[in-house]
Amino acid sequence: MTIRQVAEALSLEVLCSENNLDGEIEGGYASDMLSCVMAGAQKGNIWVTLLTHLNVIAVAVLLEIPAVIISEHAPIAPPVLQKAADEGIVVLHSTENTYTVVGKLYELGVK
Repeated sequence: MTIRQVAEALSLEVLCSENNLDGEIEGGYASDMLSCVMAGAQKGNIWVTLLTHLNVIAVAVLLEIPAVIISEHAPIAPPVLQKAADEGIVVLHSTENTYTVVGKLYELGVK
């Protein structure tokens, strides 16, 4: 499944790196603790979190996570989005809470 397909199916707002929407998603991970993400997420996962600081992008780059969904419409500072764009990380925005987003991803077949 592509990032574009996920974004369309969940009605997510694309905040940056629109050119990378055709990247493949190989699984998913949800956590707001960076140490847990570093220990448990895998290359190709889509990451669901409430966190919006610069370290989210750093971890996504380190783990080769192509897309991050920010849940609950949490505000994201422009420098964070700029760094994500510079690194090619797609940042998606949802008004729904993390639990709901993860449930919808699972229903789509992202496991």
